[in-house]
Amino acid sequence: MSVYSSKTTNTSILKSFSSADRERVKTAALNKVRFVTPKEKGIVESVRVALEENNFHLIQEFTYFLCEADLSDDEVVQIMKDARKIVHSLTPEFANLVEALLSLNWKKYSSDAIQAYTEFSVDVMIAHNSYIHIGIGKLILNWIPNDQESAEWLNGCPSERVRAELETVHSLLNRILTAVPMSFDVVIDTIASKFPYFKKPAHVTAGYLHNVLWLMEYKPVFEELLVQLVLQKLLVLDVNAPRDEIEALKEDTDDEDDKMEEQAIFQMDDINAPPKPPQSLEHPIGHMLDICLLKLFKFLDEKCRPKPDCTDDQRIAKSRFFKTLVHIFEEVLLPSHNTHHVQFVIFYACSIRPAYTEIFLSALWHKVQNPNVSSIIRHAAVSYIASFLARAKFVPLGTITYYLKELSNWANNYINDSDEFSSKNCSLKANMVFFSVCQAIFYLIAFRARDLTINQKNLALLNTLQLSRLAMCHFNPLRYCLPPVATAFAGVTRTHQLAYCHTVLERNARRKLATIYGHDKLMPEETLETFFPFDPYILPLSNKFIEPSYLVYKVHELEETADCVIAETMRRKRGDSEMIEEDDFILADKRQKLSDLSKSQQFDKQFYYGASPGFNQ
Repeated sequence: MSVYSSKTTNTSILKSFSSADRERVKTAALNKVRFVTPKEKGIVESVRVALEENNFHLIQEFTYFLCEADLSDDEVVQIMKDARKIVHSLTPEFANLVEALLSLNWKKYSSDAIQAYTEFSVDVMIAHNSYIHIGIGKLILNWIPNDQESAEWLNGCPSERVRAELETVHSLLNRILTAVPMSFDVVIDTIASKFPYFKKPAHVTAGYLHNVLWLMEYKPVFEELLVQLVLQKLLVLDVNAPRDEIEALKEDTDDEDDKMEEQAIFQMDDINAPPKPPQSLEHPIGHMLDICLLKLFKFLDEKCRPKPDCTDDQRIAKSRFFKTLVHIFEEVLLPSHNTHHVQFVIFYACSIRPAYTEIFLSALWHKVQNPNVSSIIRHAAVSYIASFLARAKFVPLGTITYYLKELSNWANNYINDSDEFSSKNCSLKANMVFFSVCQAIFYLIAFRARDLTINQKNLALLNTLQLSRLAMCHFNPLRYCLPPVATAFAGVTRTHQLAYCHTVLERNARRKLATIYGHDKLMPEETLETFFPFDPYILPLSNKFIEPSYLVYKVHELEETADCVIAETMRRKRGDSEMIEEDDFILADKRQKLSDLSKSQQFDKQFYYGASPGFNQ
């Protein structure tokens, strides 16, 4: 039988290939061309051909080779050394090649390869300013942790391995900033543009912030711009982590913990067990904000707290930094509305030194007095003064009384200066700053009643503030104050015979009712839109920096005993002897005061306000 049979019609002397085989052979051929030729020619020869013959084919092939080949340590070292020899020839025409060189994943190579990479990076950015944007961008990208690296970043602190890698990045960045001063603006712009999105995992934002703070440690020239940038980014986190959402999640967690404790109620506790660390928040953005503020408080402690053996120049430098922080506060935080926690940055910084408190309060008071400042900013400044003086344990009583005098003098001068026309226009919009100052006075007196009424000297000081005139003037500031502030102030002033405001409160309440039913619909009552910026701090991890200096509101001593004394009086039998001793009129007078106070407290319940200014029971 012949070898050429009918089957030969379907055969060929060439072996048939499937499409998959054909693609595999094609890829192998491409790899052979791409990965062998560049290695044989090298970067020096490729650049020479491009410059002398205007042929960039080898440059393109070498660029592909850098992007796709798995280079060894020796190859990286040799390529970087060759690149340094021709660094002055790497003009902007070779931008793709330089970007490929700077994009090498140097972290996986040996120390010699890393050293060669850093030396080339410095040389190419010194020789050609056009590559600074590329080089800085590649470095800053190393600041951003991967989404899967949460185990490497515990509460925003890197592991030893990650820290070693970041030390190389910061060392290289420091050299570039020292050698190329014009890279300053590029670094600022790059840091701002690369800042992680606020919905990223907490360790990503916290890790990036760690590197930003690290940069300021060895380059203080960045402090003002970077602290401002950090506070702006933290504001975004703050407004996206509302207090009510955090508290709701905390309540759910507490309920679950209570159930677990009830189940384990008969288990014996370990007395020697260490205290439990604070639990992290369930709210993802709130947890991220908590970690970031924890790191920022540590940074501020290092920057603002003078050491016992520090020199005068170091102390001046720390005071200069705090003044910069106050300036940033005025630019970023003061105009921001309804923030919850970021403003505690300035609260903590002021707790470090008494001089910082004076600088901060003086800056705010200057804002309030300046008529060229918008009324919204002046209103916010008054709110900060009142809340700060009320909540800060470290503020001496003399400072509180000083600003009470200043606020009272300003308010009384405002009343004196009001002409016939302005006395007829008592609207909230036209007199916002005046109403803000009055509410600040009322709030401070009610909140700090224990300290301000502790002795006759302090009571005599309160008598000089003309509180009755403020409360009963034609502007009627109690009408626009928050109800809890107004009623708490009325209770304290009645108890100590400083002013009698309940009549005004009752008249304002009747006016409100008349407004509602007279028009047959519910009309919104004009109330001063304000907030107390230093209301309780509810972030658990960073709270350790705030809690020691933070004053929690306590009910006044007379208010605590009022109900007890009145209840004891009501338990007397009708036939009991009413013995009148020498000082019985004093006791009777005190009982009358306490009875009036109790009635005022019952009256207060109708003014219960949801947003706590510190007076919720």
